[in-house]
Amino acid sequence: MGLILRVCGHRELERIWSLFDLDFDKKELLPKLGVHQAMLKGDMELLAVTEDESRIDLAYVLVGCRGLYGYVWLKYLDVIPFYREKGLGVQAMRLLNKRFADRQGIVAEITDFNAEGGEGETLRAQRKFFARFGYEEIQSDLRIGGVEDHILVKPIRGTAEIAPVAHRMIADFYSRCLRPVIFAKMVDIRPLKKEE
Repeated sequence: MGLILRVCGHRELERIWSLFDLDFDKKELLPKLGVHQAMLKGDMELLAVTEDESRIDLAYVLVGCRGLYGYVWLKYLDVIPFYREKGLGVQAMRLLNKRFADRQGIVAEITDFNAEGGEGETLRAQRKFFARFGYEEIQSDLRIGGVEDHILVKPIRGTAEIAPVAHRMIADFYSRCLRPVIFAKMVDIRPLKKEE
């Protein structure tokens, strides 16, 4: 089965948004209208992992692709339920690495809203998946919807040490698809207070 990565438009975003709505927690789901606006400006791309011969879409990827210091921000990677557990996530990551081979790197964020006060099984599985492709976790002070968000970086031409610009990248990415009021509610990038 030959797979390709193709750029989707606004119709596809409307068609598949319910998949994102089901698979991602409401606290981390970006507003659909904000994603449309970011796509119009060229700040985001919706990509489909498509079977070459049948042209059936098997997975979708939402990325921030402009103005992030040469890095790409991987927000969502979602495989259609029927095709899960068949290695499509691995193939999608390979296609992403090829598509963005000329960039400084790819930044991914992972969050586990189901883990109460610790590291859940979902977070461990996501870390293992991304580590397989050379992603390294960096220290970040990002919280999405009140839950700690983990930032992973895959260096391609640049470095994994993006800490000096991480806060700016986070603010730049989210400000392109969130109104200021929603940004203030959803995203917290201030350093966390240490418990005494």
